[in-house]
Amino acid sequence: MVAMAIMIITSILSMRGLPSEAKFGVQSIFYYVFAAIVFLLPYSLVCAELASTYTKAGGLYRWVSEAFGPRWGWTAMYLEWQTIIIWFPTVLMFGAVSLAFVFWPESFDTKLASNKIYTLIIALAVYWGVTFNSFRGQKSANKLSTLGGLFGTIIPGAILLVLGVIYVCTGKPDALTPMPFFPDFSNMSTIVLAASIFLFYGGMEIQAVHINDMNNPAKEFPKSVFLAIIVIVAVYALGTLVIGMVIPSQEIDLLQSLLVSYNALWASFGLEWLGNVMALVIMFGVIGQVSALVTGPATGLMAVAQSGYLPMSLQKVNENGVNKSILIIEGVFVSLLSLILIVLPTVESAYQIMSQMATIIYLIMVLLIYGAFIRLRRTQPNKTRGFRVPGGKFGEIIICGIGIIGALLALVLSYIPPSQISTGSPIVYVGIILIGVAVFVAIPLFIYSKRKPSWRNPNAHFYPFDWQIEGRKPSEVSKWAPGYVPTEDEVEEAETQAINTHGTGKH
Repeated sequence: MVAMAIMIITSILSMRGLPSEAKFGVQSIFYYVFAAIVFLLPYSLVCAELASTYTKAGGLYRWVSEAFGPRWGWTAMYLEWQTIIIWFPTVLMFGAVSLAFVFWPESFDTKLASNKIYTLIIALAVYWGVTFNSFRGQKSANKLSTLGGLFGTIIPGAILLVLGVIYVCTGKPDALTPMPFFPDFSNMSTIVLAASIFLFYGGMEIQAVHINDMNNPAKEFPKSVFLAIIVIVAVYALGTLVIGMVIPSQEIDLLQSLLVSYNALWASFGLEWLGNVMALVIMFGVIGQVSALVTGPATGLMAVAQSGYLPMSLQKVNENGVNKSILIIEGVFVSLLSLILIVLPTVESAYQIMSQMATIIYLIMVLLIYGAFIRLRRTQPNKTRGFRVPGGKFGEIIICGIGIIGALLALVLSYIPPSQISTGSPIVYVGIILIGVAVFVAIPLFIYSKRKPSWRNPNAHFYPFDWQIEGRKPSEVSKWAPGYVPTEDEVEEAETQAINTHGTGKH
């Protein structure tokens, strides 16, 4: 139970987004708690049931395909991949800013961090450097990501909280702006940045696949989720308040304020030079984060490829087991998306628009997973579930209702330009997001429509979906009794049929 909680915590916690919520001061605590209740908790429980029910390879691709067929399963998998691709430029911009704060004096750091050309060059150099390193194999990438996670995220996070406590206890000046705990919901443009918290809490669909390794998932997993939520909310809230104490709300920059906070905290104790050391350490953490995720999306897409929905050219791996073709396509996407820096007025505005676009695409994928959960409860009611959302039918309605409403609310808010930062023309801001989201959702549907029988590799084993084995449509109700296990002949026949009918529309 504790191990699962730690896995959830380490996969979700990140310091990069703290400045965006620090603009809200004490209100940030409300947003963290609200997002945990309406998003992290229900989404965790839904993913846990799906993961414990459909244990074969594929993750969310299998979940959604079981409910709606491979068209939407592939779309959901693609949207997760695309979310991470869009996330890369934001974390790379943050890394470039961190590197700028390694230099001296701070006035020079701030000017360099605001320079779009510098940010673009560093972002692309870091990304492609990590990508080329990943060509050497997963072991090489893991080593970099593990060291980066420990020394670039966990330790700096602990230092921030400790410095904050000492700062308060020694009576240093407090810059937190007095404001009510509850926000003004009549002005939507002031709460847009809070929608990004939903993406802060993203990633449960990845960790949920480990639920079957628990001794008693039905009892232990909810405890793991509650424990993880308490720790995550506490760290996020305290870290955000520390930044708010050191930097006045009107001076907070989405990218620079975390580094400025470290500088100010160390300077208040006469140790200014340690602020520059922290910047270097955090930059190393960014490299570790990128290394951890640069091969992850490619691995997820391999399940899609092996079931016949990507060309054979994208199914090949090198001598180190790395799919270089998909990684190069990722790099092209990231490079093109990073060029938004040139279009928008500031580095901060580019960071904001990429964050919001990633949030929207991720939430569309989340809604597909909720839809799959509801559909599968009806089409496969007798399927053995290692974990069930508690509360029976009533629990399903409450959990899904809260989760879907929360996701829809955050999705709508993400289209509104925030009032706290300058994003240039609202028309350009909303236009970029609308066009970007439309294009990214259309891409997987277009690729699916162009699939060919030759894409199916008969030597690549992908366990068929339940509806393929039963010879029914995904929307039809399963007749299997609880605990039914298909025979080897049934599985082999379903695989053969999938190969023979692939590309004919008979899925």
